[in-house]
Amino acid sequence: MSRGALRVHLTEKQEVVRAEGLRKVFRSGNAELVLFENLTFQVARGEMLAIVGQSGAGKSTLLHILGTLDRASAGDLYFGQLAVKSLTEETAAEFRNRELGFVWQFHYLLPEFTALENVAMPLLVRGKNRAEAEQEASQWLREVGLEQRGHHRSGELSGGEQQRVALARALITKPRVLLADEPTGDLDSRTADAIFDLIATLHHDHQLTSLIATHNLGFARRCNRVMRLEQGRLEELLPAELRAR
Repeated sequence: MSRGALRVHLTEKQEVVRAEGLRKVFRSGNAELVLFENLTFQVARGEMLAIVGQSGAGKSTLLHILGTLDRASAGDLYFGQLAVKSLTEETAAEFRNRELGFVWQFHYLLPEFTALENVAMPLLVRGKNRAEAEQEASQWLREVGLEQRGHHRSGELSGGEQQRVALARALITKPRVLLADEPTGDLDSRTADAIFDLIATLHHDHQLTSLIATHNLGFARRCNRVMRLEQGRLEELLPAELRAR
């Protein structure tokens, strides 16, 4: 498969993600732990989907599978018409770089680089020259309200600022899908509110499809759809059925 061949082509109302019978099993010696099984769902273009559930329910593992960072033990996963099973490690990495943006609970910024350099990094990995990459990075820092902080290293930024930089880095490649795993989990409530507001704004402005694992039911209520992962099964809920924390 040639470079550039992994762009997923979607019609306006087409589903972006389709999971069929996903199962994840962990083995330790002769013991087998079934984390979840028979997870079947679709996510349409433009949806903001919250995945809720208790700690240890498998939310992060599911996001890793959806992000092609891990493989399901069984079942099928599609992005548009692209079957994830068909991807090699190399083509999966290319697919992630072109189609997916990731934000985690911890920002994973490289401490030896500035905010500007951290945001530019995905474009540099893609082969874009430094001047162009940093120009685009500056524009994205402006979008997240940190244009004046571009030359500061991550250790000189607050927790909320670090997560804003992580969001800019996730979106600089113009992905179709944003995957966020507890993106406000390490922040105080006021900063967490501001970060979720920013995620919602970026989701709308850039026509993203967003899948957000969160324990914050107040945030989940603001999403289009909510799925609860519990005892290895997915249950779809109406956002209004959740009580805000």
